[in-house]
Amino acid sequence: MPSPPVDDLIDSTRPLTARSVLASALLGAREPRLPVAHLVAVASLFGISAGAARTCLWRMVSAGELTTDSATYALAGRLLDRRRRVDEVARTGHTDAGPWPGTWDLAVVSLDRRGQTDRSDLRKAAATLHLAEIREGVWTRPANLDPARLPEARAVLDRQCVWFRGARPELTPDTVRSLFLLDTWANDARRLIATLDEAAAAIGPDDPDIPARLSQQFNLSVAAVHHLELDPLLPTALLPHDWPAEPLRVAYRRFDDEFQQTMARALRATTPA
Repeated sequence: MPSPPVDDLIDSTRPLTARSVLASALLGAREPRLPVAHLVAVASLFGISAGAARTCLWRMVSAGELTTDSATYALAGRLLDRRRRVDEVARTGHTDAGPWPGTWDLAVVSLDRRGQTDRSDLRKAAATLHLAEIREGVWTRPANLDPARLPEARAVLDRQCVWFRGARPELTPDTVRSLFLLDTWANDARRLIATLDEAAAAIGPDDPDIPARLSQQFNLSVAAVHHLELDPLLPTALLPHDWPAEPLRVAYRRFDDEFQQTMARALRATTPA
């Protein structure tokens, strides 16, 4: 059960939906494809009926989020892209473009007129690419990541911005810390590490309220992944010496392994012999 220090990082007010449970089952699986019977059984652990699970799967196929061959369902579209992002930041770390040459990229809004949708799309894409807004309409980050990563997000910026490559801005360490909210991210990461370690084996095989306890750990897992997705992925030279990104990844992987084992035990307990 998550301890109080991270309650503010967990969206416990949002009820678990069939879509969130089914999507997370596929996002966390070893392969992004699972049998329908397994997905229905997972949903049942969270109090979601077989009918509701099957209806949700059909709707996700219609929305282009899944594909199916009737016996199995596989991630597609935006969910498949999300799995790649989760694998990148939560499991393997980020993809470098090579040794950082000390240069930065700048994306400057060049459109004369933009609607609210354009502005919202740009902010979401910039956040996905770990850009920081140094002033209104000017986004930047060190040029240490593979420029070909996340092409859909980059295409949004390409449509609305002009890129300036190889910039060498004179930014102080304090400015970088403030621009990328490094202190806040690090403090929250350390709180999550402590809670993940505490919660890793919190559910026993005879726990009387498995659905509620699984829901708590499910929400903690979502919070940890979300926080890892917010890691600015800066070069080591720009980070504090005790930057906790890798310890958080290790804690998350350890927690997720135990969580998956708990799910497997619960599924075996509810599956007729």
